[in-house]
Amino acid sequence: MTKVIIYGHQIKDAADFEFVASLLDSATENGIILYVFRPFLKEINKFSDRFCDHLTFEYHKELCEIQPDGAITLGGDGTILKIITLIKNLPIPILGINLGRLGFLANVEKKFIKKAITQLVKKDYSIFSRSILGISCNLPLFSSFPYALNDFTLNKRDTSSMITIHTYVDDVLLNSYWADGIIVSTPTGSTGYSLSCGGPIIFPDSNNFVITPVAPHNLNVRPIVIPDTKKITLKVEGRSDSFMCTLDSRYETITSEHRIEITKGAFQIQFIYLKGQSFMKTLSEKLLWGLDKRN
Repeated sequence: MTKVIIYGHQIKDAADFEFVASLLDSATENGIILYVFRPFLKEINKFSDRFCDHLTFEYHKELCEIQPDGAITLGGDGTILKIITLIKNLPIPILGINLGRLGFLANVEKKFIKKAITQLVKKDYSIFSRSILGISCNLPLFSSFPYALNDFTLNKRDTSSMITIHTYVDDVLLNSYWADGIIVSTPTGSTGYSLSCGGPIIFPDSNNFVITPVAPHNLNVRPIVIPDTKKITLKVEGRSDSFMCTLDSRYETITSEHRIEITKGAFQIQFIYLKGQSFMKTLSEKLLWGLDKRN
């Protein structure tokens, strides 16, 4: 890789800054041309001004001109969800460095930064594509970027009363969920909000959607997995005049007049897996599978 963009938002403390500085120094020493996200460079400059001369970017149109070979994010999974709104449909593979806690997408631990740069230079990595979901609506909704890598959610707002979400698959009624909300997730999003609500973990290349109710009133209601070739339609009603919906880390308010359609997105998001990494290894490490304190 010759041109790489560096993306982040916040540096918590001097210790994290040292990891960021190590990344910038190591990449530069290995002949990589770096473009740093402009607001992130301002954050870096709070700790040191020795990186102030780096090339920068901030908008999608600048990425179209730069045509980077890859992107490195510094943060957590939320940081990756944010850079996707800048990359959009550009074929820029992402490597996530985890400065946060769990990190299923940002799965390279910060202590391995120099090793990660070495592997990038030697091309000891593979690129995997992950599907996204796209939404359309009869009223304006997330019009700037109507896509999500993780999930779309619809939840109650400003009331303790449950809501009813009429859910159709290919225009046939699946269920009218009486619940606090509903999650429609991609395989990537299956390890996120859906998992915390009892949804299954799905391999990234499974070509599915997961529909997971949030605190359903009926105990016989369970998450369901459907092919991502299907169209999901949602219509909500309740005692409130408005409801909250999210698309990854973004949110908007809707009403019962909104009719939302969810389909598989027309493009995919590319991720870099370094040599020795795999989805199963990430699961085992992040969820501590196979570890037993009794042993």
